[in-house]
Amino acid sequence: MRLPIPLSILLVFVAVPQWSGEPRLMLLGTRAVIHAERVALDPNDPARRRTGRLTFLGGVRLTSPDPTFGGFSALKVEGDRFMLLSDGGNIARFRMDGHGRVSAPSFAELPAGPGTGWRKRERDSESLTTDPATGDVLVGFENSDEIWRYDAALARVRRHSAPPAMKRWDENGGAEAMARLADGATIVFAESTEWRARAGKVAIRFAGDPTLYPRRGWRFGYLPPRHYEPSDAALLPDGRILVLNRRFALPFSFSAKLTIVDPAAIRPGRLIKGTEIATLAAPLIHDNFEGVAIVREGNRTVLWIVSDDNQSWMERTLLLKFRLEDR
Repeated sequence: MRLPIPLSILLVFVAVPQWSGEPRLMLLGTRAVIHAERVALDPNDPARRRTGRLTFLGGVRLTSPDPTFGGFSALKVEGDRFMLLSDGGNIARFRMDGHGRVSAPSFAELPAGPGTGWRKRERDSESLTTDPATGDVLVGFENSDEIWRYDAALARVRRHSAPPAMKRWDENGGAEAMARLADGATIVFAESTEWRARAGKVAIRFAGDPTLYPRRGWRFGYLPPRHYEPSDAALLPDGRILVLNRRFALPFSFSAKLTIVDPAAIRPGRLIKGTEIATLAAPLIHDNFEGVAIVREGNRTVLWIVSDDNQSWMERTLLLKFRLEDR
């Protein structure tokens, strides 16, 4: 028997339970469009090129008509190919030339991760690092305190783990930064979980891949610049660790400091401090910088830094390029 249309609609509302909890995780659409607009290091002095030991090589503001675009917390760079990973498991890929022109954009999402993937907190992918031997990518999930290993394309899961040492890390303050060392060890920095007596932040040196050996390793403390928290990390060509540190200050202002840590100083139970090399704060361009990648261009060490706009009109998705002046 065919029901009248208004009655059939009413029965659907009665029979199907309504979801009243956290909204469904938003995914990027299939139509990938990315626009890039050039930006200056100092909006008041476009000729300025230097901050600390970094020389500004250029930068862009990225936008898209897709409302889910943004929230990028980690990135991977290979030549002119870019891959940005959001804190909702969304992936934006594109190519960009030396003039800041974007081409071949594409959107995707992580194939799996903690939980069902319904809620944003279950895809809170905040950090990544690459295994140079295989190209596989390790991704750190903040709220679930898990680490997942994917193939190089982030299209297939290899394995994952929930390291016991990360189990009690602060909610929304977990695996914010991660770097793979030359000897195969993996360093994971907590964003806000505090070290002993609130001196610094907790970090772990895993002896290898934490998805294979989640119990092999030890804790140490990292002391960021005052009022800052680590937001990402990457390995320099000489084996040192570059750490991106981010600060939010009221009423609404972001700044960032970069430090370099000598891995030889990392010992079980020790509190280490990096050497500060640069600051991004007003009047220089500044935002919620959360991702850093390091590449070589000839004999130059180049840093790429991306900001997480939190999909807010008050913030931007910035992608900046610097050369490290490291004598």
